This record gives sequence, C-alpha cells and structure tokens, in this order.
Amino acid sequence: MEQQSPIPVGHFADIGGGRRIHYHDRGQGEAVIFLHGAGAGASGWSNFKGNFPELAAAGLRTIVPDLLGFGLSSKPDVPAYDLDFFIEGLKGLLDALQLGQVTLLGNSLGGAVALGYALAYPDEVKRLILMAPGGVEDLDTYLAMPGIANMFDVYRSGQTGEAAMRAVMRMQLFDPEQLTDDIVAERAPIAALQTQAARSVMKVPNMTGRLHELRCPVLGFWGVNDQFNPVGGAMKLAQHCPQARVLLVNRCGHWVQVEHREMFNRACIDFLREG
Repeated sequence: MEQQSPIPVGHFADIGGGRRIHYHDRGQGEAVIFLHGAGAGASGWSNFKGNFPELAAAGLRTIVPDLLGFGLSSKPDVPAYDLDFFIEGLKGLLDALQLGQVTLLGNSLGGAVALGYALAYPDEVKRLILMAPGGVEDLDTYLAMPGIANMFDVYRSGQTGEAAMRAVMRMQLFDPEQLTDDIVAERAPIAALQTQAARSVMKVPNMTGRLHELRCPVLGFWGVNDQFNPVGGAMKLAQHCPQARVLLVNRCGHWVQVEHREMFNRACIDFLREG
C-alpha cells in the first residue's frame, strides 16, 4: 500500500534534468510566490498554510512551491546546496508556469532565495516580501545564533522522528505552545526523506553589499526575539534597499507568518494592493 503523504499533494512542474518542483496553486490575479525556509521537514505547506489561502481570497494567485531538496520536490543527492541551486530551481518553476513579473515572498532561506533571484533577474520581480531573510550576514554569524547552533546539535545527536523535530523547532517560536502536534507530525516524515545536504550548512553569500541594486519595493518583517537570524538584519534592509519598509514585531521569533498570522496577512495584502 502506498504511504499517504503527510502534507497535501498539489501540482508538479518538470524543470529539466529529471527534476520536479512540487507546488500548490490557488486563486487568480497577480502572482505571489511563497518561498519557505530551511530546516528538517520544511515545505511550502508547513510554512504558509495559514497565509496563502487568505491572500488568494483577497484576489491574488498564490503559488507555494517546495524548494529543491525539500517537501515533495526532487531531492538531488549532491554534496551541498547553495544559493545558485535554489535560484535555478525557482527559475525552472517560473519559466514552466510562464508567469511574467511576480512578487516573491520568502522566509529565512526562502528570503535569501528571493533576494538572490531579484538581483539575478530584476525584470521578473515586481515586489519582495521578506521575513527575517538569510543572506544578509556572514556565515559565522548565523552559525553562532542559538537556534541554529541547537539545530545542528540535534542533527549530530542522531535523534530522529517527532522527538528530534520538537528539539529542532523548540526555539523557532517565541511561544512554544504554537509548536502544535500537527506541525510536528507533518514535518517529521518529510525530514526522513531529505538528503544529507538539506541537513548541512547552506552556502548562501552575504548580499548586504548588493541590496542597493534592488529595483523593486520591499516589505520586511523581523521578530525581535528571533534566535535564528539576528534582528540587526532589519536595519540592513531599511538602510540599503532603496524602496523598503520594515516591521519589527515583538514577542515574535523566526516565524512571523505563523506567530502573528492575522497581522502578517493584512500587511501583505495592503502592500500588494498599493499598485
């Protein structure tokens, strides 16, 4: 008997080289691409199931992919994942769907991918929405953060299953009560499918020195209590992106779209309606 997927199965896009991107697609109108973060068991559905339906209901086409190496997308067995690897996967998806200009909405690693894509393909990106994006610090700074240090400690310990998932994610949220059994149960089976590269350090460059090149409006969110990405990155977005506004959110960790869902959804819809 075929094992049931722990997350809903949407669509698959062939992007060449025998690779496929899994994605959900809901609504009509201007396209918004939701890009999730890294971590064990990560997927677009787990990150954004409380967000994309509301944006779709507001008149937007919401496309929620699993990055290469994550979720139900192809998991190439390569030594390491770098930013170019993820940008290539996103480019393949957007070309397959023939979307034209899009808004990229990214959290953590997904924010770094959004930044990297906007710098590589500026004519294809109309707006950016970034939640504590990676790619604005040197690698050593990220590795010293308590949440990331704990994550790699858990990986090295050899723990598996739901216990390991709780141990990895316990510092993700300001309020640990928001780490529900459902979140753990849908991520743990996906984590078991990931390659070693998904559990290793992501090779993402510090793009702070290029933020001034961004042509599009940027809306940023950052949790004051983030234990994965230093909150000082919020000032880098505000100071260096030519068209940026950044919201600092207290009593909030690394998952603003989950921890402050209603505020996040409303702010995104307002930003997207500005024209």
